[in-house]
Amino acid sequence: MRITPLSPALGALVEDLDLRQPLDDQQQAGLESALLEHQVLFLREQPLSPVEQAAFARRFGPLHIHPIFPRSPEQPEVLVLDTAVTDVRDNAIWHTDVTFLPTPALGAVLCAKQLPTCGGDTLWASGIAAFEALSTPLQRLLDGLTATHDFVRSFPLERFGTREADRTRWDQARQSNPPLSHPVIRTHPVSGRKALFVNEGFTSRIDQLEPAESEVLLKFLFSHATRPEFTLRWRWQPDDLAFWDNRVTQHYAVDDYRPQRRVMHRATILGDAPY
Repeated sequence: MRITPLSPALGALVEDLDLRQPLDDQQQAGLESALLEHQVLFLREQPLSPVEQAAFARRFGPLHIHPIFPRSPEQPEVLVLDTAVTDVRDNAIWHTDVTFLPTPALGAVLCAKQLPTCGGDTLWASGIAAFEALSTPLQRLLDGLTATHDFVRSFPLERFGTREADRTRWDQARQSNPPLSHPVIRTHPVSGRKALFVNEGFTSRIDQLEPAESEVLLKFLFSHATRPEFTLRWRWQPDDLAFWDNRVTQHYAVDDYRPQRRVMHRATILGDAPY
């Protein structure tokens, strides 16, 4: 297994590993170590079925079943992001997956199944790099604050509840996922490193501040977190696989390829409560 870093902030290419074969303990330990160091890993030529994808992801923790997105018929833990079927504009914004949960995702495994002739890249940003670049006084101000994360911010009724059947599912998802709070600065449970943990997709306000103060500070943090030096851009090829640490990253799926079609499969690994 060869690991080649892709940028100073985050990202590495993993080669000489076939994920269709069961991982041995040494390979799994190597991937966990690489994920801890590089935050997002990429593997080429991994034509996994949904069952194989879920089996690989499950090696790292229990899997989440998304309340809104369609699921693979053969593997319900694998959600299907198909632009011919679903409005995926909520992915074309900087976000960290499912931070509306009390225990947001540890990570995710994303597989490219059908791609446009060009475009459709995905960007990742390091929350660790973003935090460490802040001034010490601002780090101290943020550490100890909490922020509200809201399911409806990325899944509004007008886009996901227009039909009666969709409205019922949306209502159930909203009631099951009320707004909740997480630390603005999160500590990685393994490395102990601190990371900025707010994202434009789900974070609606900083709890301890007045609304106007919260709006200004969040606007700055959203912009700061995605500065080019903290990011990496991946140009997909068919059967590429990305595996990222959702606790300390956010990502953005570029929506620049319509009317062409893009189909991706994602398995989401549940994590623990941020602190």
